[in-house]
Amino acid sequence: MTLKLCVLTPNRIIWDSEVDEIILSTNSGQIGILPNHTPIATAVDIGILKIRLNGQWVTTALMGGVARIANNEITVLVNDAEKGSDIDPQEAQQTLQIAKNNFQKARGKRQKIEANLALRRARTRVKAINIIS
Repeated sequence: MTLKLCVLTPNRIIWDSEVDEIILSTNSGQIGILPNHTPIATAVDIGILKIRLNGQWVTTALMGGVARIANNEITVLVNDAEKGSDIDPQEAQQTLQIAKNNFQKARGKRQKIEANLALRRARTRVKAINIIS
């Protein structure tokens, strides 16, 4: 038995296929989802979506949103997402370094919040690459 996974951003479809299992980063921690999972709706955190497909694990960097699980169907609506295999490692490391520098330079509450979010996004992209390496 499999799960139907659909990962959507405002601009495109990231995933739309059958999968064996997923591990989803939510605002209250990671949850594993197998066939016949209890129906839930949850907030999705900035983090990694791990997908087991044909015995192999693949990753997708998610940038926050919501997920609905019911009847072996998972719909994940996120602000942005990127498959780990599509991320350029050099560009991701450069973006992470820039985000770290901007975080250190941030002044004022708003600037610190924005810099922290950018840093979390950059770390997630690097993590998505390193998990599959």
